[in-house]
Amino acid sequence: MVTFSHISYKKVSKQFTARGKKTFTFSPVLESISENLEEVTVKNYKNEAEGITKIKPQKIQNIIGANAGVENILMTLPGVSNNNELSTQYNVRGGNFDENLVYVNGIEIYRPFLIRSGQQEGLSFVNSHMVKNINFSAGGFQAKYGDKLSSVLDITYRTPKTFAAQVDLSLLGGSITVEDTFAKNKLRAILGIRYRDNSLFVNSKQTEVNFRPQFTDAQTFISYEASEKFTLNFLGNFSLNNYNYKPLTRKTRFGTIANPLELIVFYQGQEQDQFLTLFGAFSGTYKVNEDFTITTTISSFNTQEEEYFDIAASYNLGEVDASIGSENFGEVAFSQGIGAQINHARNDLDALISAAQIRATHRDGNNEWKAGMKFQTENIKDRINEWEVIDSLGFSVRPPFHSSNNQPYEPFTGEIEPYQNVRAKNNIDIQRLSGFVQFSRKTNWKEHQIWFNMGIRGHWWNVATQEQGSQSHFVFSPRAQFAIKPNWEKDMLFRISGGWYAQPPFYKELRDYDGVIHPEVSAQKSIHAVAGNDYSFTLWNRPFKLTTEVYYKNITDVNAYSVDNVRIRYRADNVTKAYAYGADIRINGEFVPGSDSWFSFGYLKTEENIANQGYIARPTDQRLKFGVLFQDYVPNLPDLKAYLNIVYNTGFLEELLPMPMFMPTKVDLMIIEEQI
Repeated sequence: MVTFSHISYKKVSKQFTARGKKTFTFSPVLESISENLEEVTVKNYKNEAEGITKIKPQKIQNIIGANAGVENILMTLPGVSNNNELSTQYNVRGGNFDENLVYVNGIEIYRPFLIRSGQQEGLSFVNSHMVKNINFSAGGFQAKYGDKLSSVLDITYRTPKTFAAQVDLSLLGGSITVEDTFAKNKLRAILGIRYRDNSLFVNSKQTEVNFRPQFTDAQTFISYEASEKFTLNFLGNFSLNNYNYKPLTRKTRFGTIANPLELIVFYQGQEQDQFLTLFGAFSGTYKVNEDFTITTTISSFNTQEEEYFDIAASYNLGEVDASIGSENFGEVAFSQGIGAQINHARNDLDALISAAQIRATHRDGNNEWKAGMKFQTENIKDRINEWEVIDSLGFSVRPPFHSSNNQPYEPFTGEIEPYQNVRAKNNIDIQRLSGFVQFSRKTNWKEHQIWFNMGIRGHWWNVATQEQGSQSHFVFSPRAQFAIKPNWEKDMLFRISGGWYAQPPFYKELRDYDGVIHPEVSAQKSIHAVAGNDYSFTLWNRPFKLTTEVYYKNITDVNAYSVDNVRIRYRADNVTKAYAYGADIRINGEFVPGSDSWFSFGYLKTEENIANQGYIARPTDQRLKFGVLFQDYVPNLPDLKAYLNIVYNTGFLEELLPMPMFMPTKVDLMIIEEQI
């Protein structure tokens, strides 16, 4: 018996019988062994351990919305809300628009200062056609990220591998993206140009206007691999928003069936705004070795903004004849109120923000060290000249809390005063020096996997003005994260994170309602705690994941504010304290085979106490949030896909909000600009 065998082939055995001397010829053919192995899935739990939500870029380009882009996807996540569908700004877990960090390729991104409505805002800085990775954290983020109280959106633009071009056209505008490689693939460049016109949105509303908002944006990302160790990158952006708005008339009916009311407004005047922003950043990455990397960045951001308008409005508020059979049925039978108002503004702002930073990363097995330092200068020249005059029933409405406002019972013979009047000129210089160091480690405890991160940030800044002199401040921010993945049959991961977070004031936070700068304003501070769980499971033989988080924020030295559409105006006094707590739940998976969808739910409660006057709801106290991103396709035509995007937020109690000294009361019935 002779046996032929090989590890990759089936055995072959042959028995030979030999009598005397005899020669046999045998040429065996071995059959290869083929075995069906079970599917092996390798999971990287780093993002989950750090509390990072990773979003696929393909979803951004396919989801349609009033302002499609990265922010449109964020609105479907729990804890993220927005009060204007034309705006790319968002609130996270009780914070406001100014409390969110946005990075593109590790460089912090800024937005215009004077934007007061979503109609003026235009395009998001992030060009969704250039995006490679999207990471989002709603709180409890690491020390490597900057000093804000609410969230981090970390975007990475891709480096091209071959030539490609993409063109998108719609009734609202279009975009073109071109990418290619040069110099034997050492030089890689991607360029995106976008244009948008929001006229169609306004033309379908109740206000009749001559309206032509035009937004243009051009971005480029260039990467040059000088050697195996050194890479030089450039990120550039040019953005121009032209907002021309001329309201004509508005007619609105409201009230009940038994008591209908009609508001008719006639307008004169127009608004002409322009927002020009320029941004450029050079970064160099040097790999000392496989475990040690140094990155340096130099960036500059300039915004030139003009906000000019003169709009006069006259209104008539009347009762509508609701008597069926009446000759005047449906017409205004009695005027309850008449009046007028004039709004005027000549606001100019020029801001230049320059920064230089260096970062280093060192890995040693399962250990990772990161450290960095950043120096930043800010020069802001701002001229504010805006006023409003209100006339109601023939009486000029003077500012609130006027010392002798007894009209119409007592005549007033003094000069007519604007209901609000803000005049200021500011020239302010801010210098900042910030740094961080953090340590991360991945290890095992018995049979369980463990991740933890510890870090601390420090931030020093000096505010200098010609009138108030200069003042310096310093804050530090320790932060930590811990996550464990038990060796259980069920695929679960538990994490907890938090720390002492601080937000040093930016220019808008230093300016009060009257336009006066307050260098003494200190950083808002928050003790933030987040606990979460990720449960991955299989349903209908398809993968799903349930993510649950609970959080609590104790906020001190709060700079209270009011919100007018998307413009935030601060008190600049640090006399407020606040809190926020809630829970976020999201389930995502293949509800339809091959298509990832999710459902999210959020609960939030946030209140503030201004100067110990008692707790009231904050402007961002939107109690419940429900979001859906659902994808489906036709089985026989997989390229024919459908996307469903639903976002529902409960409102907040506006009558409980603190009212600034000059803001209109309920007497002001004029609607200069509609909110969407």
